[in-house]
Amino acid sequence: MTEASAFSARELAATAGTGPRRRRFIKRHASLVAGAVILAIFVALALAAPYLPGDPLTMTPARRLSPPGSGYFLGTDALGRDVLARTIHGARVSLLVGFLVAAASVAIGLALGLIAGSIRKADAPLMRLMDALMAIPAILLAIALVSLTRASVTTVVIAITIPEVPRVVRLVRSVVLGVREQPFVEAAIAGGARLPKIILRHILPSTIPPLIVQATYICASAILVEATLSFLGAGSPPEIPSWGNMIASSRLYLARAPWTIFCPGLALALVVLAVNLLGDGLRDRLDPRLARRM
Repeated sequence: MTEASAFSARELAATAGTGPRRRRFIKRHASLVAGAVILAIFVALALAAPYLPGDPLTMTPARRLSPPGSGYFLGTDALGRDVLARTIHGARVSLLVGFLVAAASVAIGLALGLIAGSIRKADAPLMRLMDALMAIPAILLAIALVSLTRASVTTVVIAITIPEVPRVVRLVRSVVLGVREQPFVEAAIAGGARLPKIILRHILPSTIPPLIVQATYICASAILVEATLSFLGAGSPPEIPSWGNMIASSRLYLARAPWTIFCPGLALALVVLAVNLLGDGLRDRLDPRLARRM
């Protein structure tokens, strides 16, 4: 067990009680708690969206651009669609893209990073390939993929994942290069342990804490990029409610109906803020140096 994971276990046991310990934990890790609570609310809304009242696709031309409170809690857009329902359903797209990109980037980057850091002959070719991939902007890649295929959530996930993988590979490789020089790894090598066993048993656990933190930042970045792509018309199809599509379709009515842009924009900002706060809080908890200082 690594020092970071041991600290997490002790901290979790210390906060299992109630009263002063819990209040002390919340005060000490305010950003972690705030980010987790906000993100949990949006995840719950996204999961419950199909069962909540209001249809994001139903158009009511007679009620177009109705202000909040006039029969609709957050008003309607230019086609008479419920802004609240569309905002809630838009959370499903943004969170799905963010989680899928984070999971795919971490899984692929972890495997390639372990190979690059453990096998010297594979290090240079893999890292040069990663350098080439980092030169590809996600937005331009998505536009190219959409022009070859069609706009879809799958295309967006692939386009955002490709530039994110090299960052994970570099992180894992740096951790592996540091850990493989530790005495316990050298002892395992001297004892005749095979490379796969050394990687899985001694090196892999050390990569988990920084990977968890990196995954939160990738998730936040992916949500922003997906909204940007949808705004440019290279993301989710127009028939799928997403925050980027909502902002793009309502930009002409900003002066007349600001709520049509304010609501999805505020939801986007809150989700990205929550994921970043969660990442900062996890970094504070999982970094042994910060843990001792706190």
